[in-house]
Amino acid sequence: MNEMVVGDKTAGDKVVASSVKTAGRTLDVFEAFGAAGEPLSLTELAERIGSPVSSCHALVKTLQARGYVYTLDQRRRIYPTKRLLEIASEIAANDPLLRQIEPLMVALRDETGETIIMGKRQANEVIYLEVVDGSHTIRYTARPGDTKPLHSSSIGKAMLSLLTPAGVRDALKKGLDARTPNTITDIATLQADLDRGRADGFFVTRGENVVEVMAIAVAVRVAGENLGFALAGPMPRVEAEFTRYRDAMGRFRDKVAALTERIARFA
Repeated sequence: MNEMVVGDKTAGDKVVASSVKTAGRTLDVFEAFGAAGEPLSLTELAERIGSPVSSCHALVKTLQARGYVYTLDQRRRIYPTKRLLEIASEIAANDPLLRQIEPLMVALRDETGETIIMGKRQANEVIYLEVVDGSHTIRYTARPGDTKPLHSSSIGKAMLSLLTPAGVRDALKKGLDARTPNTITDIATLQADLDRGRADGFFVTRGENVVEVMAIAVAVRVAGENLGFALAGPMPRVEAEFTRYRDAMGRFRDKVAALTERIARFA
């Protein structure tokens, strides 16, 4: 009986692993088109996603049947339709957090001209949920879905600040890798940096995740969710405007916190 259970579990694990791999490959397809910026042949697509042509063909046929890609008659090249965009737009339009918070992020961007980011901790990383691009010609750029380390990003520090010292060590048990020469790679130094941030009410990175980029972040608990918000831009400009930006972030934090009851009604 035990052998049968183990055997069934192994078979089940294989099915799960296969499903996860297929899901990953499906996402790889759309990311490949995004990077290419043009239609691709089946062979080119297979090479970009690291898949056998036969497997790629089966995946493309499935996506085509569901209306997500189409084939150009000439040269048999493949390209996505707008179906994925429409679904993503519908999802974003109905996001209970984003719908309420985005106008405040836009207002903060308009006040400062810098890029404003909303993120959330996912395991040992931060994932960007929304990015409002800055209006300056030279600005920090990012995309929703980007992930950043907890220890070297300002939102990551804001999320770590909500943990106990033991919780911080556990979250960073894989180590503090040096993203840039400015990255804090010593846990005691990072703990001290978090202590200063808690006392000040905001968290700062100076070229720790991206060289020459400075960011100011705050942590806000909204409708039971811990969120981080950052203002990011070129270090010389953010340093020069630090006091104004810091105060703007404080006002923004208070406005977002005040949304808790409203968001809870729609969540």
